[in-house]
Amino acid sequence: MKSLDPRVNRLPKTDSANTAPKVPLDQFGTFEVFVQPKAGKPFQHEGIVHAPNLEMAYVLAKEAFTRRFTCVSIYVAETRNIHISVLTDGDDDAYNHVSEVTPEGEKTSFEIFHLFKRGKQHQHVGAVVATNPNEALWIASQELRTDKQVFNIWTIRTSDIRFTNQDDMDLWLTLPEKKFRDAAAYKGGDKLKTFLEASKN
Repeated sequence: MKSLDPRVNRLPKTDSANTAPKVPLDQFGTFEVFVQPKAGKPFQHEGIVHAPNLEMAYVLAKEAFTRRFTCVSIYVAETRNIHISVLTDGDDDAYNHVSEVTPEGEKTSFEIFHLFKRGKQHQHVGAVVATNPNEALWIASQELRTDKQVFNIWTIRTSDIRFTNQDDMDLWLTLPEKKFRDAAAYKGGDKLKTFLEASKN
């Protein structure tokens, strides 16, 4: 079948019957990055990095997401290890779609993240102990649900997260507050005001 997109038609012909599977690490995986701006503040999702493994993802996340501001901690989890609930709209709460499930297997800890506003980032709201992500959602609906509407819920097994630990603290020594990178540091408004006042004379 010929495509209506000329860019597709220019692609080389391939024999789909003889296409070999991709080799491992042909493409880097994606990892979700969470940042804690200040002690006592909740972690929130900041973005993703591509990396060959979790440890390298942690280093790249530190370089990519903490260059313009200081923070006290980050953690990273592989995207495929995140269990995602339905994404709701309007007045529909994501917890309305969570059902009770039968526990199966060994209990472990899960971190729970809420999306309080569409278009914003997920925020960490607490942890629960469960045997699987679906049970974790059900327990979270009983323990962490509030009157505030939730549009989406992320559940991550705690053991799948690369946290900032004490041995990593030297990474943050390179993060003094870099005010010169902010537009406000150039005091453009003050300079414009001075210029306009001088122009009146």
